[in-house]
Amino acid sequence: QVQLVESGGGLVQPGGSLRLSCAASGSSFSRYTMGWYRQAPGKQRELVATITSGGTTNYADSVKGRFTISRDNAKNTVHLQMNSLRPEDTAVYYCNFRAVVFEYWGQGTQVTVSS
Repeated sequence: QVQLVESGGGLVQPGGSLRLSCAASGSSFSRYTMGWYRQAPGKQRELVATITSGGTTNYADSVKGRFTISRDNAKNTVHLQMNSLRPEDTAVYYCNFRAVVFEYWGQGTQVTVSS
């Protein structure tokens, strides 16, 4: 059974940093595209960043230059380093592992940016 578990969310002041992690179990995910999405209250879920099996990254315009996605295939883990956080980054963040046929989601972790 595949399970994705996120960690690292919390409350941070504007300008601060957080590092999210998502660890997967139940299979090997080295060929999957891994990503992070977020959903703010009253808004649709949106893409934050993705990283392919080959290491190609893609970022939403709103986070470029502030967020960095990385992966560790040996540990089936994806990370999201978030710097210079803004109140508008407040949301529930979800990790996503995706292949041609399969797709898996984590349960979400809350990130709140507030003074």
